[in-house]
Amino acid sequence: MAESEATPSIPVLNDFCDHLALERRVSAYTVRNYRAAVEHFVRWMQGRGQWHDDFTAVRPLNVRSYLIEEGRRLARRTLHNHVSGLRAFYLYLRKQGIADSNPFTGVTLPKLSKPLPKFLSESQMRALLNAPILLWQEGKIGEFEAFRDALILELLYGGGLRVSELCGLNHGQIDLEQGVARVLGKGQKERLCPLGPVATRCLSLFIDRFNLTAGLNVPVVCQRNGRRMDPRQVQKLLKTHLAAAELPLDMTPHKLRHSFATHMLDNGADLRTVQELLGHANLSTTQIYTHVSIARLKEAHKQAHPRA
Repeated sequence: MAESEATPSIPVLNDFCDHLALERRVSAYTVRNYRAAVEHFVRWMQGRGQWHDDFTAVRPLNVRSYLIEEGRRLARRTLHNHVSGLRAFYLYLRKQGIADSNPFTGVTLPKLSKPLPKFLSESQMRALLNAPILLWQEGKIGEFEAFRDALILELLYGGGLRVSELCGLNHGQIDLEQGVARVLGKGQKERLCPLGPVATRCLSLFIDRFNLTAGLNVPVVCQRNGRRMDPRQVQKLLKTHLAAAELPLDMTPHKLRHSFATHMLDNGADLRTVQELLGHANLSTTQIYTHVSIARLKEAHKQAHPRA
């Protein structure tokens, strides 16, 4: 069977995805990626005539061949993500008593490079944050979209929110007087995020201007019909405003989060505080932003110092 053909429904994979979503309560994005990793591996096995509808029949030799072949075709990060999904799947099979071993345990993977996070400068962020209202004033987008998009950008940057956290945010999670949001992050961990006075004013203005209902379970960012927005819609509108502000189009909602962290550190915030605001479980995840700031300092030194 060709690898491009659709993978037939696999009951145990469906059970695994239900387990991830309902019991482990991981994000829909992770569930989708783990499912895709398992399906990709099954298609690869099918394409070589090695698939026998039995995950317990997979041997280390199959896994090594898969990694060698796909390592030539896939990006290293993608291969790592696939193996993470497959390891988690086999761990589930073992816990269910379906498999005795995990053929993806202990496999050697190519090293990942660690590029510094991309971010916008403070002046670039100001241009981006101004873009929705300017587009409305020029008659290029509607009034509702302009004020909603301005709110979205202010929340992403002002609160350092993940796009999934933004899209899942309800009015009941925000205290406008205090200017903070109770955010449900990765692993269903809750944290308090200060939003800043600009973002809270944007939210109040958005509610009042369009006479919106701000019930406990009503989404903060919505479409004209009141329906909750999804991350893809947010990514799409961001591209519109990046283009309007003449900024790099490869910026994503997550890179606004990078900008939030970098600017916090550049302006004197300590690492532990930024870790808490971002909802990082490990300080090492946050430390990457110190490297960004150090790199900028070194570049400034190189440009300005006579001995550099």
